[in-house]
Amino acid sequence: MEEEFKLVQSYQYSSEALIFSGKLESEGIEVYIRDHHVVDSNPIWSNAVGGVKLFVESKDFKRANEILLSVSQYSLDEKNNLIKCPKCDAEQVEMVTSIKDIKSFFAFLLSLLFVVMPFYSKYRYKCNNCKAEF
Repeated sequence: MEEEFKLVQSYQYSSEALIFSGKLESEGIEVYIRDHHVVDSNPIWSNAVGGVKLFVESKDFKRANEILLSVSQYSLDEKNNLIKCPKCDAEQVEMVTSIKDIKSFFAFLLSLLFVVMPFYSKYRYKCNNCKAEF
């Protein structure tokens, strides 16, 4: 009997794929990860290979999508509550990195020069509703 697999999701980094594969496996769905070794060897190649891919058996595809959709895409505080925007009170807030000062700018340039992942960046939150950063 030949099993058929379907692509559920692809991710920029293998760490993201491992988190979501763990969630699916905790729900009893067997997950197959592809291209994580390529991306781990050089993260710049992630776009070239289409990211790290999560596959599940066809029979589990619908349930896997439902499970992944149930995971909030927005940022949570330490009590697992959605972070609220201080300006508009919306709960559609994501963590972003930004280059706001000279130190983060030079760190970014050095990381590009030496082809490594940026080692200094400031994390901020950005509201998807009013676009405010805080």
